[in-house]
Amino acid sequence: MAGGRSGHNRRVKTVVVGVLGGLLTLAGIALLVLPGPGFVLVAAGLAVLATQFDWAKKPLDYAKEKAVEGMEEVGRSPWRAAGAVLCALVLVGLGIAVLAGVDLPLVNAFTAVVLIASGLFLIGTVVYARTKQTKGYPIGSG
Repeated sequence: MAGGRSGHNRRVKTVVVGVLGGLLTLAGIALLVLPGPGFVLVAAGLAVLATQFDWAKKPLDYAKEKAVEGMEEVGRSPWRAAGAVLCALVLVGLGIAVLAGVDLPLVNAFTAVVLIASGLFLIGTVVYARTKQTKGYPIGSG
């Protein structure tokens, strides 16, 4: 029975990783057309996917490179940073609205939580990039 349980747990983990990684990647793709560093979320989503899916490893390298470029841009531009924070607040607001009972198409409680997490992640990224820029450190440094 333990072998069957282990296989079931592995399948559940694969599905959870696929859904979470996919949603983060999709949120990042949506942010590519907005003023935020969309590639940061794309890279985060691909990093999650790469833990279970080998095909995600190659695009992850490209996304990491683009994420650093996006973070550098947000770090240099207060307007980009403000736009990214505004987009993040919209994501968080939509997620909270759904959890509070507002019915939005294609959004359920799980995707609402992912929206909130994505927004908070984006705010953290902006704070990180602006802090690094203010202190004069390159984005990729420790």
